[in-house]
Amino acid sequence: MILTVIRSAPNSPPIVAQYIVTFLKPEMLHIYRQVTGLQNFIPVVFCQKHENPQAFPFERVVVIPKPRSHPLRRLMQKQILGRPITIYRGEARRILSAIERSQAKLLHIYFGHIAVHLLPLLEISPLPFVVSFHGADAQIDLHKPVYSQAMERVFRLATLLLVRSQSLADRLIAMGASPEKIRLQRTGIPLDDILFTERIAPPDGGWRFVQACRLIEKKGIETSLRAFHLFLQTFPRAKLTIAGEGPLLVDLQLLAKNLGCFDSLSFPGFLDQSSLRDLYSSSHCFLQPSQLGTDGNQEGVPNAMLEAMASGLPILASDHGGIPEAVEDGRSGLLTPERDFLALAESMQTLASDPRRFAAMGKAAAEDVAAGFDLRRQIGNLEAIYGEAIAMPANS
Repeated sequence: MILTVIRSAPNSPPIVAQYIVTFLKPEMLHIYRQVTGLQNFIPVVFCQKHENPQAFPFERVVVIPKPRSHPLRRLMQKQILGRPITIYRGEARRILSAIERSQAKLLHIYFGHIAVHLLPLLEISPLPFVVSFHGADAQIDLHKPVYSQAMERVFRLATLLLVRSQSLADRLIAMGASPEKIRLQRTGIPLDDILFTERIAPPDGGWRFVQACRLIEKKGIETSLRAFHLFLQTFPRAKLTIAGEGPLLVDLQLLAKNLGCFDSLSFPGFLDQSSLRDLYSSSHCFLQPSQLGTDGNQEGVPNAMLEAMASGLPILASDHGGIPEAVEDGRSGLLTPERDFLALAESMQTLASDPRRFAAMGKAAAEDVAAGFDLRRQIGNLEAIYGEAIAMPANS
């Protein structure tokens, strides 16, 4: 364990312990912005693994690795007993001791399934704690009674529950969470860092579409490919870039080849922020036809989509999860049913046939993100939630 004891000076901001299992995976830039953006609280990160420190520089990191017995624990708890993997009591006491030495006034846990993993800690901790739910963590294995019961214990113990969208709040309530504990905490976008580009329809029909995401089922990339294939029949000069990495890459490439649109596609892999913003500025529309996964995985409000909106890209997306809370149908984009590639292709055709509407949607997209997802405003909201939680008794 690597530990630097934090001694807060008199009248200094209160310390908040941030539990993030891996600090930090490349796709978790939004978490880094949230942690490092705090102004009225001092964050100290507790994690099992510290990764990508050059991309995410941060000094106050406490590493508490998994015990050597973790593989045996995983086999016993998940495979044999069929229940969620939780830390041992002794492990819970070690983590609590480290948090107490940091003099933290509050514990913030990312994400819901990690709170389940930490249940033995939460049951003995005197600190108030909040749990952030971002989407997938609200439904992992919850069709199994023992898992749903564990999540209900998290709901009871938590001081407050943070959600990225109202649709996710509704889902937690349906799972048994108290509405009084739920607070809406939007993803913050650094608007000052994103260049707005006014969009003009390409005179030669060379439309440029983009989708940036993990290559996983809930992102609906198959729907994007099938819709784009139809769009090419009218606009053969169009291009689609799918930026990101994930387990479906080979399957998606094979589908594109079978459809006959592979030569009009690009799969550049994971892009850093500079490259991604360059891609946005050279594109015309952003695709986000997300869908409910077969494993129950539901979208929150996609970060890449929000940044695309801030850059001035109209959004063609599905009416799914928290997407309608960011994209107003007919104003900042067009929404279609999940998995409906015919409807998505029609939306693509609609914008391509109406340059004025296309340009107006790009401006509206940037305006809507500025109004609802500004990073500084969302950090202020988070700090207000912290203050509220600290003022409440633990395990209320």
